[in-house]
Amino acid sequence: MTDTMGGGQGADLDGLLREVRHQTSGEATCNARRFLELLHRQTGVEAALVSAGGDRMEAATTAFPQQVLPALAPLFTRLSDGSLASAATEAEQLHVRCEALGPQEPRPVLVVADRAEPSPDTVALTAHTAGVLTLLLRAENGDRVLHSYQYKARQVRFAVLHALMAGGPLLARRMTAGAVPPLLEADRLRIHLLRCPPRDRDRISRLHQDPSGYHGSGLMVHCPVIKEHLICLIADGELPDGSAGSPHGLSDTLRRLVRDDPRCALGISGTHPLDATAAAYSEALHALAAARSAPDRVAHYHGRTPLAGILPRPAAHDWSDALLRPLESVPKVSADVTRLTLTLPRSGVARLLGLSRNTVAAHIGHAEKALGLDLTDVRTRAAVHLALAISGSPAGSPPVVRQPPPCLDELLRSEAAVAWARTVLRPLDIRHRRTLQAWIDANADASQAAGHLAISRNTVRAHLRTTESALGVDLLTTGTGIHDVVHALHISATVPTELRAHKTLKGEHRARWPRHVRPPNVT
Repeated sequence: MTDTMGGGQGADLDGLLREVRHQTSGEATCNARRFLELLHRQTGVEAALVSAGGDRMEAATTAFPQQVLPALAPLFTRLSDGSLASAATEAEQLHVRCEALGPQEPRPVLVVADRAEPSPDTVALTAHTAGVLTLLLRAENGDRVLHSYQYKARQVRFAVLHALMAGGPLLARRMTAGAVPPLLEADRLRIHLLRCPPRDRDRISRLHQDPSGYHGSGLMVHCPVIKEHLICLIADGELPDGSAGSPHGLSDTLRRLVRDDPRCALGISGTHPLDATAAAYSEALHALAAARSAPDRVAHYHGRTPLAGILPRPAAHDWSDALLRPLESVPKVSADVTRLTLTLPRSGVARLLGLSRNTVAAHIGHAEKALGLDLTDVRTRAAVHLALAISGSPAGSPPVVRQPPPCLDELLRSEAAVAWARTVLRPLDIRHRRTLQAWIDANADASQAAGHLAISRNTVRAHLRTTESALGVDLLTTGTGIHDVVHALHISATVPTELRAHKTLKGEHRARWPRHVRPPNVT
């Protein structure tokens, strides 16, 4: 074994440290081969890093004599299980020295071999190399564990959001038993929906994450459907233990981020009880659509009463029950998937639930067959969405059996519905309202609407973006606001003298429900 160290031991250690600095300056994993090659250049030995258990080489110098490994198997076992820290032996007419790396069993082993017996300096540099490899491998393993922890924490936060969106605060508590997030101790929350570059979501979430994997009295959750969205649930008011649950800390942080980065925007919901998280999320989506054109790119939801809340009862419940009753014959999972596709794109629902698009389409097919409706039609979807909203609201007085139940047009002729539609459409000017009507008539197809209006597709989308800001609804990202404008435009066409904000709208015509939605027992 060649001894080249002597008075150059300090220089050799400097070389080892330079390699350490080189490998720790980036994000790459530990490159053990570079250390082995450095040891070979400094001492002349051949070296290898053998995996825990001694069954394979992780890295080695070019001329390492692999034939010695079978003879060393018993020794590797003792080194790997912690019985030995280091050992020197001879095998295949070679002097071999082994150093176990790290305290955690099973341990990898550094093996050096040469025909000459190693000098003290060579033994020392081998031990130094083993120590450096131990530290770097432990750091690499620590990074791997940290990344795994961050991923698991992210999944737990996502599961909590899922439970709250389904109206289940108690389920969220059961899922996090032993580490309940402070958010679940609050009575009410707001959702701040941040739009930012996708790569920034991880950085923002990690920056404000506490040791428990939460964000103080809030939760930051990556939206699984829209990669630019970070969903921030923030407790509103004081928590039961007296700690601050006000949104000012995290909310102010998000506002500063939006102020400093023109790529970002923020939509803020009103306050809601925990079991109404889904409503808060819908409000935040609409607010985010309005925030795009706000001077500071921040918008609060200034909500209007939902249409489902102002229709006459129990007539509205009679209609919704008649429309939705066939869904009772389909599997619950099909009904649940169908509900989601009324507020999210089908591809987004597939990503959200971890299903293929074909599976999502199959579930929707079951619901369509039961309902006898085409759920690709925008007006049909609006009617079913309204029926679902009504079915989830209190019925008021005891239900009255009606033969037959009222049709949707009858419900939409009420004075409250007329006033609601007027409020929805009032902010629109003639040009943008005409574009909106054409887009709905084209089943939300911008290209077809462009052809009808003799303008470009990009102009249609620009008009719709302006409409989003004016109405404070989301039309193009998830489409959650499209149902309201469908109903408002329909009411406007049905009761023109009461609702038209302008004296004349050239080309406007009465929007009709699809024929299969109009029979009295389903409309």
